[in-house]
Amino acid sequence: MRILLTTTSYQDTPGRHHDLLAKSGHEIVRARGPLPEAEMLKIIKEKGPFDGFLHGDDEITRNVIQAALPSLKALSKYGIGLDSVDVKAATDLKVPVLFTPGVNHTTVAEHTFGLMVMLAKHLRVHANSVKKGEWKRVTGIELAGKTLGVLGLGRIGKEVAKRARAFDMQVIAYDTYWDEPFAAQHGVFRAATPEDVLRQADVVSLHMNLSPENREFINKDRIAMMKQDAIIINCARGGLVNEKDVAQACKSEKQGGTGKLYGYGADVLEHEPMKSPHVFQDVDNIIVTPHVGSRTLESVERQALMSTENLLRLLRGEKPLAQANSF
Repeated sequence: MRILLTTTSYQDTPGRHHDLLAKSGHEIVRARGPLPEAEMLKIIKEKGPFDGFLHGDDEITRNVIQAALPSLKALSKYGIGLDSVDVKAATDLKVPVLFTPGVNHTTVAEHTFGLMVMLAKHLRVHANSVKKGEWKRVTGIELAGKTLGVLGLGRIGKEVAKRARAFDMQVIAYDTYWDEPFAAQHGVFRAATPEDVLRQADVVSLHMNLSPENREFINKDRIAMMKQDAIIINCARGGLVNEKDVAQACKSEKQGGTGKLYGYGADVLEHEPMKSPHVFQDVDNIIVTPHVGSRTLESVERQALMSTENLLRLLRGEKPLAQANSF
């Protein structure tokens, strides 16, 4: 059978997943994602047919799925988020959507705190100034004693909450599916609404799935609810924030902004990779990393092994480890 492999971290990172895929005996066609719909359609036309996709954040639309039929037997997502996949279309067309829950919560939680500490201590400004032969020093803030608001208390949100307690932070959270035993064990206060989290938190960390209902959830109106000099961290999905509103809130009044936020740290953007000009580029207290929150040797191997095993099992006619749809 023929498999289209597009995820770059899978291809670029050593690990046992390469042996697993090679030993399958299937023909592997490689491309460099994330790919937009037009590129996916071009590859299918020129290099197809394919029995399976082993993909990352490529645009898997209804048109892409239809173009790959009737040979396409499964979509295997390297990762958890499925907002780039038209799951409804796949379900309508009887194509299984496979994914890898539970593989990257540790490393994304660590990345979340990395961004938080960078903003609180102005680490990027300090490190850059020293390398330039300067000695610029900016007074930062402590995280101890501050309130962390977690929006989305799933696997990653829980790991962030646990680390926050180790930093001597108070934790308030909101999730539609509340795990009371976990909250009680780790001293997490339950907020009645997401807006209550925004009003009370000094640092807000986003860990929600992206949906049509919460797209641009963080906007100028909700930022206005927040404390003065609050920090927002986003290691979930870029579409959860209105980037123009966030940039405006991070700029001082002298820079033409509102000066509401102390900073914004993100591992994701609405459109990736960043293209110049971008509203974040000239704002010093905005830190963006290139969607590498789950890109560690350990996490890549876990995700790659699971996504590969998912696809290989299905191609053998067996039950995959995790499937997001049913029909």
